[in-house]
Amino acid sequence: MFKTALLVALLPLAFGQKLDPVQWTIAADAKEAPAGAKVLLRLTAEIQPGWHLYSLTTPKGGANPTTIKLEGGRVYQPAPARKFDPNFQVDTETFEGKVPFLIEAVVPAGAVGEVELTANMRYQACTEKECLPPRKKTAVAKVAVGGTAAAVAIPAGYTAFDAAAAATVPAAAAAAAAKPADQSLGSFLLVAFGLGIAAIFTPCVFPMIPLVMSQFLNSGSQALRQAVVFCLGIVVLFSSIGLGITALVGPFGVVQLGANPWVNLFIAAIFFAFGLSLLGAFELTIPSGLLTRMNQASEQGGTLGSLLMGLTFALTSFACVGPFMGTLLAASVQGDKLQPVLGMITFSAGLASPFLLLALFPKYLQKLPRSGGWLSRVKVVMGFIVLALMLKYLSNVDQVFQLGVLPRERFLAAWFVLFSLPGLYLLGFLRLEGVKRDETVGIGRLLSAVVLLVIAFSFLPGMFGLRLGEVEAFIPAPVATLGVGGGGEGGLKFLKNQYKEALAQAKAENKRVFLDFTGYTCTNCKWMKANMFPKPEVNAALKDFVLVELYTDGTDAASVENQQLQEKRFGTVAIPFYAVVDGDEKVVAQSAGLTKDAAEFLKFLKQGGA
Repeated sequence: MFKTALLVALLPLAFGQKLDPVQWTIAADAKEAPAGAKVLLRLTAEIQPGWHLYSLTTPKGGANPTTIKLEGGRVYQPAPARKFDPNFQVDTETFEGKVPFLIEAVVPAGAVGEVELTANMRYQACTEKECLPPRKKTAVAKVAVGGTAAAVAIPAGYTAFDAAAAATVPAAAAAAAAKPADQSLGSFLLVAFGLGIAAIFTPCVFPMIPLVMSQFLNSGSQALRQAVVFCLGIVVLFSSIGLGITALVGPFGVVQLGANPWVNLFIAAIFFAFGLSLLGAFELTIPSGLLTRMNQASEQGGTLGSLLMGLTFALTSFACVGPFMGTLLAASVQGDKLQPVLGMITFSAGLASPFLLLALFPKYLQKLPRSGGWLSRVKVVMGFIVLALMLKYLSNVDQVFQLGVLPRERFLAAWFVLFSLPGLYLLGFLRLEGVKRDETVGIGRLLSAVVLLVIAFSFLPGMFGLRLGEVEAFIPAPVATLGVGGGGEGGLKFLKNQYKEALAQAKAENKRVFLDFTGYTCTNCKWMKANMFPKPEVNAALKDFVLVELYTDGTDAASVENQQLQEKRFGTVAIPFYAVVDGDEKVVAQSAGLTKDAAEFLKFLKQGGA
């Protein structure tokens, strides 16, 4: 599952000066005004083509709204354009081209001669692909004190900016406007719904479906209504858990947690516990006293009773549902800031779906398969898969701390085993709960076992130096070299964390240096190395450079130094980030973030090699 990183890049000029695509000018409509009178200032932002500036009222969903402040003044802005922003995955309000803001200022009482009215701006400029960090500027308008006061008229189409209201209204608007159009978020929600469906087919949930539905159907015309309220109880419980997680760490804290090795270790521990629980090592339970009180409350009937019954059902099924839910929550802290909430809503919707569907089509209740050993088999298979996912987070920890415990070959060997075991289990070769001795293997079990074994064997080529395509983003990279065919004479040899050595080599060989700011846990970085760099045309172009990888997410001194270098020279710490410099450290070209367009990346390399 690809996690789409936020692209924040700064484009310095050739001599290290920072590019600013927004130029500000200010002027007063009246050249003179008496002390204490109002005067209208025109603050104009000239934005370079291809760039846009965010409005004063843009929703705070990631983008930074423009702020304009002048002591005692009131700011007016023209109507912005509202559209979906691919950088932040929310609707934003933007300006392009030439934008005149208006400020209703007051000449200070008692002023004489000439006064300076200073406007302070904080703003962020972006293109469709990248954003500059927010920056601050000031603009000064000079007004002579004297003459007569002129009426200040605000043209049609302008609205006053209320800073107090903007602190609350746009935040709510951002939540309402958020779109899960991002591929990684969409994939995550699909997985969340799938986990909800999978949780249905467990021994704690599936046998309860006929019992719950029989109670609804006995209520006659109220069956559908009670089923809807029952499902709402399930959704309310799990979405509340997601809200609690978000509130605990804050919306942006959720995103930041994903890069922390200690958080990765904690997630791995959660996956390990839930994986063992699914395999039957122990059972997770809710305190019996709470369940008893909830059950007694649900027996009062009516709408409230159905709602409480949904809550009680979700709690009583925790022994089987908990591992799915915990796995989902642990994974959600490495994605979008709303993922815990959206994931729990989607998960609970999947879990509640059979109750609503059977209320709509009750005749299918009789066609449900009978409970049996297949329910236990679902638990066991999911247990192995959760343990395999655990290794991904352990691998992140291993790479950040450079322990060498889970190199590529050992990691893939473990995945091979953990995907082979459930396949062998379904075929009857591994004795665990749900499979009886000499039991006939049905077609469903056989096909499921084949799929798992095919997945397992597909990891083997990676253990012997071959590439695994999209999977490369989630597994450790090869240690030695990188290139077509996995290295060798056609491979690309990168220096690691040797910036000064790369500059010296570039001077000696009359070449330029290709800087790859990367990370041990960065999935997009791994994808680029495994799938973009080996492309023949890209590989050939990279051979003209001295290549150096600069890791920025480790715990060693080199990572700290590399991060400071990236921030100082390029104004960003986002990864992946690529740049070309000459032996004197002059920036020749740069390209930020993941791209799957080989022509685009090749254009950047040719610009750097020109």
